[in-house]
Amino acid sequence: MKRMKKFGFGLLTLLIVAAFLVVWIALPWQGIVAIAVVFALWMALTRRGRQTWQVTRVGLATVVQRLGSSSVVVVGIAGVVGVLVAMLAMSDGFAETLRSTGNDRTAIVLRGGSQAELNSILDRDSANVVMQAPGVKKDAQGRPIASGELVVVANLPRKSDPGSDSNVPIRGVSADVWSLRDQVKIVEGRKFTPGLRELIVGKGARGQFAGLDVGRSIRLAGQTWTVVGEFVSNDVLESELWGDTQSVASAYRRGSSVQSVTVMLDSPAAFDTFKASLAGDPRLKVDVSTTQEYFSKQSEGLTRVLRAVGITVGIIMAIGAVFGALNTMFAAIQARAREIATLRAIGFRGIPVVVSVMLETMLLALLGGVIGAGIVWIVFNGYTASTLGANFSQVVFRFHVSTALLWTGIKWALAIGFIGGLFPALRAARVPVTTALREL
Repeated sequence: MKRMKKFGFGLLTLLIVAAFLVVWIALPWQGIVAIAVVFALWMALTRRGRQTWQVTRVGLATVVQRLGSSSVVVVGIAGVVGVLVAMLAMSDGFAETLRSTGNDRTAIVLRGGSQAELNSILDRDSANVVMQAPGVKKDAQGRPIASGELVVVANLPRKSDPGSDSNVPIRGVSADVWSLRDQVKIVEGRKFTPGLRELIVGKGARGQFAGLDVGRSIRLAGQTWTVVGEFVSNDVLESELWGDTQSVASAYRRGSSVQSVTVMLDSPAAFDTFKASLAGDPRLKVDVSTTQEYFSKQSEGLTRVLRAVGITVGIIMAIGAVFGALNTMFAAIQARAREIATLRAIGFRGIPVVVSVMLETMLLALLGGVIGAGIVWIVFNGYTASTLGANFSQVVFRFHVSTALLWTGIKWALAIGFIGGLFPALRAARVPVTTALREL
């Protein structure tokens, strides 16, 4: 019978923990604040609440005496939160870099079935048909604002490891690219001259690769190219080198074909008309999307991997932190057994004891979460890194430690504190007073 009761109690405890985690993960910050306010009112206005506060004060007063063991909880949870937030900041930064590259005012056309520009090819006739389609905006001379583009990959030495080469994308663009991508600004030097072997380099690429300073010459495809300018765009385009489409096509023997056509639309509402006209043209077999949609899709695969890795590593570390909290709080309760027993003997019920132990653990966890999240924000927010993109070339991006990610880290810390404090708290409340007094 006792075994059945223990089994039932254990099962009930696990259900409580599971329900807490499900609800906690789903709660927005407003819900957490509301719970905190209700809890504070309970402690201030009820007898049990005031007892809880008294027991908690006694426990917190002894934290300094237990500094070594308490720091295990703080440091362990700070590590969990730090790793989790850093990985999610990497994922969000990469996705944000690609999402910010496109918009709903421009559309990109690839060969049907192509997943990325490197997998696509469009002959010159098909590119001309795309540029003349309904919905494409015209300039003052009545010419469509469009850019037939090539993307090729070259190997250049990395600044961080001169003996190792990495892939860098070289994009061939037309003169209309400055109207299509008005976020691109020349910050040093000048624009390339069409027809010449001149390049402009993105700020991100210049920071990652050697030999890309303005005025330098580099060898690509067996030919000498001159770097004449540097541009910024605050998106994935900063990872690229740009040159004239015809010059890039000639150097890499691509003939008159292009890999994609990017067009300016009359308005975002014109996209459906533009797409329908191309889908209904028997001469073409193409995929059409807004540039916003295209670049967002390019980030999905790696973003999912980074988030999955971050959460998996976070869970593994969180399990270790939970056991650390359990050991710390069981030891603290053992050291305070006479004190807790005395409180219960003079009228303090089990609920104040349980809540006070859990509150102490969650406060330590909160401290660890704030430290971990704060360190990541200071060190990594805006930190520049690079990784392989969907087109197997270097993509330079910045970590983005948002308020939402910091809040996620704090929620994880409090969840660990809740689980780590629950079982020691229940044990403290269930030990008979006479037994606790007799053991010491």
